[in-house]
Amino acid sequence: MPAERPEREIPATLLPEVADLATPLGLVERLRSSLGFWRLIVLVVLALAWEGYGRWIGNDLLFPTLGETLAALWDATVNGVLPMRIFASLRILVAGYAIGLAAAAIFTTLAMSSLIGRAALSTLTAMFNPLPAVALLPLALLWFGLGGPSLIFVIVHSVLWSVSLNAYAGFGAVNQTLRMVGWNLGIRGWRHVALILVPAAFPAILSGLKIGWAFAWRTLIAAELVFGVSSRSGGIGWFIYENRNQLDIASVFAGLLVVIAIGLLIEGLIFRLIERVTIQRWGVGV
Repeated sequence: MPAERPEREIPATLLPEVADLATPLGLVERLRSSLGFWRLIVLVVLALAWEGYGRWIGNDLLFPTLGETLAALWDATVNGVLPMRIFASLRILVAGYAIGLAAAAIFTTLAMSSLIGRAALSTLTAMFNPLPAVALLPLALLWFGLGGPSLIFVIVHSVLWSVSLNAYAGFGAVNQTLRMVGWNLGIRGWRHVALILVPAAFPAILSGLKIGWAFAWRTLIAAELVFGVSSRSGGIGWFIYENRNQLDIASVFAGLLVVIAIGLLIEGLIFRLIERVTIQRWGVGV
């Protein structure tokens, strides 16, 4: 039988050396543990590299500096051209994205409700998900003409399949025990979907929303670069195309910078807010 260990007393003088877990972190520690701070550092490094490379090239027709790009961005904003282009693109984007989400909800509901719906979703996604939306531009032009409906058509194609696949995968991955808990509590029908399935599957649904948004934004800019809608009502892609024809490369880079900035804002504000009020509040993992 092992011998008993002798008792050990810790002098009280050693206790102050133990860190107080309730002590708030200093500014440096908070910054070092902040993802936003390091993202800002990355952006600053990229901006400095952009400016340095532009100065080293010394040819604004090939690669304008960041300063020249910001000056062109300011000029296009002040004269009202760029805000009009941004509004035109976002208006088309919101319409196409909303229609794509509604269609994805219908397809996912049918797939979760019946074997036929499941077969239809799997077959259609296998057929059309690999098909680039840009490849549908000639057909969209023939069917809907040169205008907003053509752009909305290709955006819906970009959004529909990715969102449907992620939503269906998320619903299919919901634990059966969690489903049975809801049934045992008398939660059935649409309440079972809204209170049990959607929160449990929302990480996958949110991933699909992000992917669908990225596909829609890229598709819209590419479509506007190809045929826009018209010279007076075109979006950011048309702004880039016009300035490329005029060899105003600084304005081209300004348009690209706007595309990137809008993507960062949507990702950092809207989707981050949705994640905070849903996934983090419900306590489900991404």
